[in-house]
Amino acid sequence: MAAGLLLVTLPAVAQVQDTATYLQRMDAGADGRVSPDEYLQWMFYAFDRMDRNGNGVLEPDEQPGGRGKPITRDEQRQVILARFARQDADGDGYLSARELMAPPR
Repeated sequence: MAAGLLLVTLPAVAQVQDTATYLQRMDAGADGRVSPDEYLQWMFYAFDRMDRNGNGVLEPDEQPGGRGKPITRDEQRQVILARFARQDADGDGYLSARELMAPPR
């Protein structure tokens, strides 16, 4: 549950309004595709901002609504990578702009 809540906060923080800008911001290598590492870096932005005490665990009081079970950065990493794998429709190990903007699979 906390993992989903983290992603809800991301668009508001990132202020990305179109596909090209979204891809550009995530694509640190500027190669027109997003690698798992680039995706992790982008998605961890919300986690790191919410982890106010910097201990690598989102405690219930650091989560939206002030409740939920604690989630570690490693647990969140696994959630993010699983989401990446589901979005990688062609299985090439990268997300294209089309895959990135597709509805969650």
